[in-house]
Amino acid sequence: MPATKRMRAMLAKKPESEAPLPIPEAVAVLKTFPPTKFDQTIEIHVRLGIDPKQADQIVRGSLVLPHGIGKSKRVVVFAKGNLADDAKAAGAEEVGADELAKKIKEGWTDFDVCIAAPDMMGIVGPLGKVLGPRGLMPSPRAGTVTADIAKTVSEYKAGKVEFRNDPTGIVHAVVGKASFDATKLVDNIRAFIDHILSLQPGSVRGQYVKSISISGTMTPGVMVAA
Repeated sequence: MPATKRMRAMLAKKPESEAPLPIPEAVAVLKTFPPTKFDQTIEIHVRLGIDPKQADQIVRGSLVLPHGIGKSKRVVVFAKGNLADDAKAAGAEEVGADELAKKIKEGWTDFDVCIAAPDMMGIVGPLGKVLGPRGLMPSPRAGTVTADIAKTVSEYKAGKVEFRNDPTGIVHAVVGKASFDATKLVDNIRAFIDHILSLQPGSVRGQYVKSISISGTMTPGVMVAA
């Protein structure tokens, strides 16, 4: 498919060389692309030198970026008693136990994050067939199975980023909005890269981070130096 006039104009603004740029320079290039009628999401894509088929080389986790991602996530929580009260006070859209599980089992998934108290996993476990394929299944490793419900809900409402490498070994994540100041985007991108570097599996040999690019919803990618 031939490139659109808009895409050709953006490609013309990219450096001729595909050599990775320092983060501030890469963001500056991204900022030269024409704006759209909506506030584009800025994403980062990190190609890792891992074997995605090896369980001990899976790279996943979550973090709160310095300046958030410009979007509040819809959060549901499995909890009871005081933890349920904490979840509601922190801003969770829906909090429950058996009745919430029944609603989800019937197909309701109108939320971005599912958090569960540890004693709720007996109820949540059977929902794996619904939540798993959508990346919504609570996990201790991702920090979504926790007794610190209030803090976790607050972090996700502020725009906590959750990620996991895809089957090709690439990690994709949101790092902000096109309307963010360049300095905020730089801070968020640097924080995300630093976090990925800190998660290098011990069994990985050779180059861990192979390439990094950033892009807007409707822009070409710009290569970034780690």
